[in-house]
Amino acid sequence: MNLKLDWCSHRTARMAVECWHYSHSMPASKVVPIGVWEDERFVGAIIFSMGANQFLGNAHGLMKWQVCELTRVALRDHVTPVSRLLAIALRMLKKHCPGLRLIISYADCDQNHHGGIYAAGGWVYIGQVQTGGGTPKFRVRGRVMHGRSVHARFGTGAQRLPWLRQNVDPYATKVWTRGKHKYLMPLDKEMKRQIEPLRKAFPKRAGSESCDTSTPPG
Repeated sequence: MNLKLDWCSHRTARMAVECWHYSHSMPASKVVPIGVWEDERFVGAIIFSMGANQFLGNAHGLMKWQVCELTRVALRDHVTPVSRLLAIALRMLKKHCPGLRLIISYADCDQNHHGGIYAAGGWVYIGQVQTGGGTPKFRVRGRVMHGRSVHARFGTGAQRLPWLRQNVDPYATKVWTRGKHKYLMPLDKEMKRQIEPLRKAFPKRAGSESCDTSTPPG
């Protein structure tokens, strides 16, 4: 089988996300999308972005240009293990952005995801976040959206529930998360030494691979 990963357009990545990712929506921040082809058949996209949290790297002493998120793994039926696809995509990203030092990603407990793709790929699991409900999402017109996505789509005021009910959907509600499993991938030896003491045992069911990448709100 001929496997190919290459940079793809925002439009191509959006199509993959809308068709094959459970969120059906692109990240609101600037993205770096990588397309995946098997035997010249497009099977999806792997998407990195700045993430929804502007303070993403603060806990690790990093500037915002030194850290990013793996925010979407949007794949249709395919043959290559997701862990291999991620390994290739990470090498491409590291070469493209030599100042990048750390990748962060999350497995969404609301989707019953545990992070099998990260366990298989050697990521560092550092525990569960937003266990107390975290920053709420919004259910708008039957679709659950992060606050930043709501703002990007509907404009100023959209992250306030009264405004949403008055201007967009009278039945809009807040949705509280059950938490997310947080994973790190250091890209240099110094960062690896810093991150390694944070490592915890992988959560239950982390041995199976699934396309479960999601970005929590900041």
